[in-house]
Amino acid sequence: MMVRCRPLVIAMVTALGLSGTAWAAPQPDPFVDVIVVMKSQVVPGPVVSPDRRERLRSLEKTLRDHATRTQRGARDLLAVRRGQGRVTSVVPLWITNAIGARVRASVAAELARRPEVGAVRPDSTIQAPAVTTASAAEPNVAQVNAPALWDLGYRGQGMVVASMDTGVDLSHPELAVRWRGGANSWYDPNGQHPSTPTDVFGHGTQTMGVMVGGDGGGTSVGVAPDARWIAVKIFNDRGQATSTGIHLGYQWLLDPDGNPATADAPNVVNNSWTMAAGSCSLDFQPDLRNLRAAGIVPVFAAGNYGPTAGTSASPANNPEALAVGSVDDTDTIAPFSSRGPSACGQAGYPQLVAPGTDIRTTDLYGGYLDASGTSLAAPHVAGALALLLQTMPGLTADRQVSALQQGAVDLGPAGADNSYGSGRLDVLASYNWLRSTPDFAVAVAPSSATTQPGGSAQYTVTVSGSGGFSDDVGLSLTGLPAGGTATFDPPVVTGGSGTSSLTVVAPATTGSSALTITGTSGTTTRSVLASLTVVPPPDYTVAATPSSRTVSAGAVATYTIGVSALNGFTGDVTLTAGGLPTAVGTATFSPAVVHGEGTAQLSITTQAAAASGSYPVTVTASSGALGHAVTVTLVVNPRDFAVTISPASISVTRTQTATYTVAVSSIGGFNGSVSLKITGLPVNSSATWTGNPVVAPGWATLKVKTTSATARGTFTLKVTGTNTSLGHQATATLVVR
Repeated sequence: MMVRCRPLVIAMVTALGLSGTAWAAPQPDPFVDVIVVMKSQVVPGPVVSPDRRERLRSLEKTLRDHATRTQRGARDLLAVRRGQGRVTSVVPLWITNAIGARVRASVAAELARRPEVGAVRPDSTIQAPAVTTASAAEPNVAQVNAPALWDLGYRGQGMVVASMDTGVDLSHPELAVRWRGGANSWYDPNGQHPSTPTDVFGHGTQTMGVMVGGDGGGTSVGVAPDARWIAVKIFNDRGQATSTGIHLGYQWLLDPDGNPATADAPNVVNNSWTMAAGSCSLDFQPDLRNLRAAGIVPVFAAGNYGPTAGTSASPANNPEALAVGSVDDTDTIAPFSSRGPSACGQAGYPQLVAPGTDIRTTDLYGGYLDASGTSLAAPHVAGALALLLQTMPGLTADRQVSALQQGAVDLGPAGADNSYGSGRLDVLASYNWLRSTPDFAVAVAPSSATTQPGGSAQYTVTVSGSGGFSDDVGLSLTGLPAGGTATFDPPVVTGGSGTSSLTVVAPATTGSSALTITGTSGTTTRSVLASLTVVPPPDYTVAATPSSRTVSAGAVATYTIGVSALNGFTGDVTLTAGGLPTAVGTATFSPAVVHGEGTAQLSITTQAAAASGSYPVTVTASSGALGHAVTVTLVVNPRDFAVTISPASISVTRTQTATYTVAVSSIGGFNGSVSLKITGLPVNSSATWTGNPVVAPGWATLKVKTTSATARGTFTLKVTGTNTSLGHQATATLVVR
């Protein structure tokens, strides 16, 4: 008995229904899983370049830079709320410019009110497809004409197909030898099987067999048997996937090893899963759009909701997806295959059909089975694209889809319809259409350039004709900010193929811009994405530590002068000091020239006779036409001394001697010689000094000798100390009895 592969069913974790409007949080305030979608989304054109690595790097840089810039406010808020215990996880997503997070419902409402946020959607749980078996195998590979391409030497060599599914059983001999291998070839966003491809359900193993399986079981089961595979296990071991995990999966596919300099993204991605039928959900549209911009067609199972009309399913019915329905071996539409019209408004649904009834393919534990469903039809198309891309590398996503539809065997009513789409897959006819239909592609190198405001960047734009194309192609550019200019030389590439030199003069504003270069020939247009990053010119800053020093005259004040490079500055910076009077001191730098960035010591040696005061000193840093300055302050304390006498009072009888100690202390580093003299002695008395003059700091001894004729009474003795223009006094009392 044939049992169909059931489609995925989406179940909301929580029905938030948030947008940019106010939202009242339920009470109490529960934790909810949400996707915070930024209002600003990159809408790239297809990225075409002779170097696939450049195509992927350019697209990823554009997406990452845009997400970093536009998510900053929301991520700052989430960081604050996380510190308050109201956020438990934050997952930034650059492929769709969104943030997956587990937050309190009140925080979700707060995020929804932010001006940069377009919507706060519930993270969703998606159920994995069911695994089923049937009794007989069908010649489905021959039905799509894959062996005819094999006979021409095209078996998928050098191509990489990717699966977004339940995983892949690496133990199957058919699939183990075709795994690309390495850390960049397997991703489990749920973290259950981080390093080894695993599939506990079998659905992903079955779909992978249709894409790349060989003939180990006695018959050829795969469309592109010499291609290699990588996989994202979006469904956990309970058979559930979340919106965040799916976004992470698509993001990983654009750069599996996390290094934009390597071109390790797959050539095609198969998605044999759907959400609920009959509605249009665009939650994953940015992901699919960016895959197509990189030249990667996201192939989807159309869904198993037929035979009723209007049973399209998301994301397969998104404009960027290629939805594949199912036919049997007589080219009759399978009853279960979903039908149009599309809920998202495409002209026809599905876009294509392929064999999907009783398909013999790989299964768990090294076995084989016969399975049915649009889940098995879609990988026929993914494998066919691997063959076509081997024949003509660098095809845009639009050209790939056109080839599939133009080569399809028309079934049902003439032309595209809502049961068979454009018809049943015929990869040989698609190959012949590509070889014979005139077309052209536009490529650019480099895919990104950096310059300064007002500077220029050079790109080489290449027009490549195919299928006998020989018409003229006019070139134009959009996306350059105001103030910038672009010139093509020549502006028209004649004869169908050739190059043009594109000169872009940058605007005065800094930042990154996505540039779309478009080639037009008649009604046909082809575009390529490049990026221009305008950075400030190389410069430097100068700073001083400390900003002020206080010293005594004759001492040395030191400061650290720091030079910091900006925007790649590597020049020599010469340091000079100005504004310091020569009577105050002299300034020297060690070193006097800083190379690129570093530090120097500024030493100011003050004159011994420097007048006290505050002196601003300007440190000027010069490098060519660039100059910066910083001001430091030199404070010079006054040099002085003080005179004190001890004890303050002495009482003697006549004929006795009073002994005082006169101390000279230093102020501001004063170390000069101070001469002392005494006045106020009583009549018939005399004074003698020991240690006068005094070198500060120091002291002298004063002895006052009385006689029998000395007048009795109380006398004030005044000691005066002098040093050039400086003079200070101190007093003491002498009592003569």
